[in-house]
Amino acid sequence: MRKIAILGIGQTKIDEHWELSLREIGGNAAFAAMQDAGMERVDALFVGNMLSPMVNGQNQLGTFFSDWIGLWRQEAVKVEAACASGAAAFRSALMAVAAGDIESALVVGVEKMTDKPGREVTSALATAADADYEVEQGISFVGLNALIMRRYMHEFGWKHADFAPFSINAHENAMHNPFARLHERVTVEKFEKSGMVATPINLLDASPIGDGAAAAVIVPAERVVSVKGKPRVVVAGSASATDTIAVHSRKDPLFLSAAYESAKQAYAMAGVAKDEIDVFELHDAFSIMAALSLEACGFAERGQGVRLGLEGEIGPKGSVPVCTRGGLKARGHPVGATGMYQIVEVVQQLRGECGETQVDGARIGMAQNIGGSGATILTHILKAE
Repeated sequence: MRKIAILGIGQTKIDEHWELSLREIGGNAAFAAMQDAGMERVDALFVGNMLSPMVNGQNQLGTFFSDWIGLWRQEAVKVEAACASGAAAFRSALMAVAAGDIESALVVGVEKMTDKPGREVTSALATAADADYEVEQGISFVGLNALIMRRYMHEFGWKHADFAPFSINAHENAMHNPFARLHERVTVEKFEKSGMVATPINLLDASPIGDGAAAAVIVPAERVVSVKGKPRVVVAGSASATDTIAVHSRKDPLFLSAAYESAKQAYAMAGVAKDEIDVFELHDAFSIMAALSLEACGFAERGQGVRLGLEGEIGPKGSVPVCTRGGLKARGHPVGATGMYQIVEVVQQLRGECGETQVDGARIGMAQNIGGSGATILTHILKAE
């Protein structure tokens, strides 16, 4: 398998883009990545998306976008893995280029979620859960995460306010990201007074949806020396793992076994230990998921992920910098696009492009994208060379 480099990246601001169509949002990110890569054509297009058939009435997004951006006759396909669709599309492209089947690929994660009423979007998001044994019983996606968070608090003795640092850190970092949806600082007091969604999850525990797209161009590393005088960023590790789709079927609902397995495989492939990770873009769709991800990936002991936030270790100057561009919580969570935003943001860190939230000396970064409540989890490790 060939070593793969990320040659170009692009993204759009996450927002309610009433004035832009699905094709325009995805196209804008694709054109930005192609321009950054200095390329006009690629051999194949991979699109990560979850909701387009239900929310936009559009399927066959591979051809849909290849037509819009002028990649006629090229291979083009959509990849779906719920909220992990972006990373799943990236891994699909990665394997195709690494195997030598193609010489270049454009990966676009895209979602347009705000054209439908909230009730319809909530129902569409619930398709990431088990239709027969969860959705049919009336539980929502946020409800599932609320059950997990409540049990975690009970088992390990944490208070709701103890989760505040995850939200505070994400919002502070988003202040310096022009592509982030939310530019508003959060305090512990504001966190605790936020409106309740599903006890104990409140608005500031939960990530906002939105419209957005992020993209990357990948090629064999041998074709890249540096990108505009900046370090070459290569994919050092890539892995995907699954768990039961229904939370109640898991041996331990408070442990993300798919995160553990995919991280373990990615560490081994990259030849690194968790202590060598300089920046970690985790999947903080809800604050409880941030804590569980830190634990599953080895950065904290069981039940102690919250402590890293309380001790100030998750900021850009901390020992485990997470969500350095705002994370899902403040950058936003356009579900099928989120995994690609994470990849783009790790590349920015390794290129030294993050300004106020730049992690000093960042050379190795990790992105972990979660589909459902931990059912599908992909981990990618990138290195600056």
